[in-house]
Order: sequence, then C-alpha cells, then structure tokens
Amino acid sequence: MNTAVAAKKPRLTTSAMIASIAAEGQRVKAAPFGKALVELARTRPEIVGLTADLAKYTDLHLFAQEYPERFFQMGMAEQLLMAAAGGLAKEGLVPFATTYAVFGTRRAYDFIHQVIAEENLSVKMCCALPGLTTGYGPSHQATEDIAMMRGIPGLTIVDPCDALDIEQAVPQIAAHKGPVYMRLLRGNVPLVLDEYDYRFELGKAKKLRDGNDVLVISSGFMTMRALEVAKDLAADNIGVAVLHCPTIKPLDEAAIVEAVRYKHRLVVVAENHSVVGGLGEAVASTLLRHRVQPARFELAGLPDAFLDAGALPTLHDRYGISRESLGARVRRWLG
Repeated sequence: MNTAVAAKKPRLTTSAMIASIAAEGQRVKAAPFGKALVELARTRPEIVGLTADLAKYTDLHLFAQEYPERFFQMGMAEQLLMAAAGGLAKEGLVPFATTYAVFGTRRAYDFIHQVIAEENLSVKMCCALPGLTTGYGPSHQATEDIAMMRGIPGLTIVDPCDALDIEQAVPQIAAHKGPVYMRLLRGNVPLVLDEYDYRFELGKAKKLRDGNDVLVISSGFMTMRALEVAKDLAADNIGVAVLHCPTIKPLDEAAIVEAVRYKHRLVVVAENHSVVGGLGEAVASTLLRHRVQPARFELAGLPDAFLDAGALPTLHDRYGISRESLGARVRRWLG
C-alpha cells in the first residue's frame, strides 16, 4: 500500500492555515483524487480534465502531465469553466472540472444550474477546500456549499471521508449518468476507512461500528472524527455507533431510518458544513417525514456565521469539529 506518515508539526505557523487535516503520525496517501483519475482515464478516453488555474491545488496536475491533450486550463474564470464543461459533456465527453469549492459554487452557481443540471449533463465537479479545511477566512471557506448545491434538481453530492473513499468514488461518479458535485480533499489525505472493511457505494450509507449509547451520522472528514471520538469514549464504556453518509444527495434514507428507529440513543449529526442546509437538516427532515423520533437529536456542525481566519487546528477546536471538542460536545449532550 502506497502510504506515508503525516509529518510532525512542532508548532503552528501560518502554513497551518492550509495544512493537511491529518494528525501527527497518521497514515496518509498523497493526491488520491489525481492518481485515481489518471488510472481511470487509461481505459476511459472520453474523460477530460478542466480547471480554473488551480490544477496543482486540486491534484489535477497529475492528469495534465499524463494526458496533456485532454487537459484544459480555463484561467481564473469559473463560470467559463462550468459552461465549457457542459459543452464538452454535450459532445459525449465526461469532464472532471476542478477548482476551490467557494469559487465553483458561489461564482458559477447559475452556470451549473442552467448549463449543466437542467440538461442532466455528466459533468463531475470536484472542488477542494470544502467547509473548514482552510484558515483563510470566509473568502475561501466553503461552509455553505452543500446547502447551495442540494437545491439543484438531479445533482448528486458526494462528501468523502478519506483517501480510500476518494479513490473508490472517482470511477463510480464517472460512471454515473448526470452531474455530480464532490467535495475534494487534496494533498496528503488521511487514510482511515481501510480498517473498517469499507467500500464506497454511490448513494449508500455504511455503518462502520455499532454502539448502544450514541449514534453519530456523519460525512466527510467528520466521519474520521466520529471514529476517533468513538474510540475515546469506549474507554469510559460509552458505546458510539458511526454511520458514514458519503452521498449527501440522494441520501440513503432507509439506512438512516433503520439506524435510528427502535433504538433509544442520542443521535448526533457531525458535518464539516454550516448547520444550515447540510446533512444535519437533511437527516432531521428524513426522520420527521418517516415519523421516527430519536431519544435526543443534536447537530455537530459549523455555526451559522462567517468564520475566523487562523491555523486549522485552532479553528477546529474553536468551532467544535476537532477530536477533542467533538468528544466534549457528545459527553455534554449525554449529560
């Protein structure tokens, strides 16, 4: 297995604003998205790559090096990026368009809505720095991207947890007929799900562990946090189940209802996104519509606010999504 170990960072510097989310000593894989796309494209000549001046920072530079004739650099023009991707898809190609999540959603929303989604075109939008994965403040923190994209009819939304999730998601979203928005972890990405006999399946949630006291329903790297908290609380004989939902839309409602119904335990939805409009509200709506009432329901997401700039470890503690702070929130909710 091609893995490395996250480098130790003895003290926080300005580089911690864009650092890997991997903890010290944690196993990581470099550029899983770029490598998976390069491998898939060997047998899929219709796959092309586009970016808005961010190939290096979305790991698409690996695709550009391998297939220069299938790579398109669109410059700092995200609306053009999405419109061009839609045009290529209409000609039978499968475009993978990459940029930062803030630019791909906020700047290009109307083009995604009208050019891509309305015609159900097979454009795969893979956008880096989702939620609080950068410390550069609201201009770069896509804390509301899922809320925006959930409102687009027919759009599939994927929020992978780790390198394994990304590697396995790439061929499946490429095979999917229709538009996909995938939140992208890039660079040195943690590797955790291989310890849980896990396989990504588009549209399906996966139970990673069981527990009688708490159920954490999570997506993205917050599934990694949930698994860490589960191990910490197990030392105090608190059983924590973790249900990973890498596909936000369409949501695996059957798995969620099954995990909550007839079980008297605290339900926590953990997400790297605003508590407004994300996985938490989607789960709450699902439970309400299916007339399923948990013993207690809490949201462990980001606040409905413009977040601070700073080092990522500091911000994750401040906003309740670090291992320690998420564990403290769960203990407090347990009472």
